[in-house]
Amino acid sequence: MLDVARDVDVARDVESVMKYQSFYQIRILGLVCLCFTLSACASIVRPNYSQVLAELRPGDYRLDPEHAYVTFRVDHLGLSKIVGRFNVVSGSLDFDPDNIEQMALQGIIESSSIDVNNEDLEDQLQDSSWFASEQYPQITFTSTSVSQSGDDGALVITGDLSLKGISKPITLQAQFNGGADNILTGKYTLGFTATTTIQRSDFGMKAFAALIGNDVSVELHGEFQQE
Repeated sequence: MLDVARDVDVARDVESVMKYQSFYQIRILGLVCLCFTLSACASIVRPNYSQVLAELRPGDYRLDPEHAYVTFRVDHLGLSKIVGRFNVVSGSLDFDPDNIEQMALQGIIESSSIDVNNEDLEDQLQDSSWFASEQYPQITFTSTSVSQSGDDGALVITGDLSLKGISKPITLQAQFNGGADNILTGKYTLGFTATTTIQRSDFGMKAFAALIGNDVSVELHGEFQQE
């Protein structure tokens, strides 16, 4: 009787293991199917997608204002960072991957659209010690030279940044993230990312030097739509 009971327990254990393995395999299969489905959905929404710089389509492009982000970070008391963004941004791009050195990029930021999640500070940043937004409503960037810095499509874009009536050369470390036909807009679209660091004192912003850092890290993320 003991042997029979032991055999029954063993059989139950084997059955439980087999059920668990079957359930695990079904879950793995489901995850694989989900991945394929999501990949297929992405291909449907963005057909002809490519991340290869040479495969991107040449032409004149306009920055999509709904997918344009300019953010910045600056040191505060050596303890944290003030993080902000500009909410109104526009731009244009003349692009040919076969002649990247002739690429032309222009960006315009409405200085009064600054957003630091603090209305009182935003109002203060409009005055003459900072952006002087009433006198200088726009911050502009115009590229002057473009070069490819590696085989991965990274670009070095040099240009003139005009801020508060002062123009200074700056350098963007940039990358085209890819291009695709966007069926949501009906337009071929390029994804773009760039970073740079400027010194606020170069543009006449010297207030609170002991409290606020001089180096300002800037990030640009956007989507350019072919016209």
